[in-house]
Amino acid sequence: LALAVIFAYGSYAVSEIDKKKKDELYRQVELFSDSLAIIQSEYVDEVPPKDLIYGALKGMLSSLDPYTQFMDPDSYNELKVDTEGKFGGLGIEISIKDGLLTVISPIEDTPAWKAGIKANDRIVKINNELTRNITLTDAVKKLRGKPKEEVSLTILRESEKKILEFKVVRDIIKIKDIKESSILEDGAGYIRLVEFRENTPVDLAAALDKLSKEGMNALILDLRNNPGGLLNVAAIAGEGE
Repeated sequence: LALAVIFAYGSYAVSEIDKKKKDELYRQVELFSDSLAIIQSEYVDEVPPKDLIYGALKGMLSSLDPYTQFMDPDSYNELKVDTEGKFGGLGIEISIKDGLLTVISPIEDTPAWKAGIKANDRIVKINNELTRNITLTDAVKKLRGKPKEEVSLTILRESEKKILEFKVVRDIIKIKDIKESSILEDGAGYIRLVEFRENTPVDLAAALDKLSKEGMNALILDLRNNPGGLLNVAAIAGEGE
């Protein structure tokens, strides 16, 4: 009987706690709704509701920890393209440096590499449109696209104090996860793995098979500067290794 009473009391307490949590959640949602309505009616500029909701979601998720984030559809699609390891583009890694769209590095054996685009080149125009104040996402959208289409780039090469014009034709760009695979001294195999993408397990298995045939008796798997990638792929690659 005592156990039954304790159990019943425990169930009652849990349900009361759940009710209080729900009530508190509803109050906070009401606060958010009221704030949203005030912004729409009183803020000096008209802000699209989607921008307000997306901004709130970004703030909510970023408050959890440094690794959780909200991705809008464009950012999510960009992530999917990146993790697939191939896309229609020019073959350049870009960033915003000092407020300017800058080439970090051309990818070897791609259209940009063959055209002569170099690291630290400033992209001033894309298809005759100025890149001043452009976001990285918008720049990627302009540079990537259907293969065999031509993209015009106006480049400032500060090292030579020149403005250069390039016409580069898009191609299928395949990103290599394994940058180096070789045999070192005493039969030690060396593999440099720079990121975990969809094709990583297949590429890693091929590299291991190649090194095994070359007489590998030990392995160094170099993950320095590897930012990660797809968790399930990393797990599969680890099991295979």
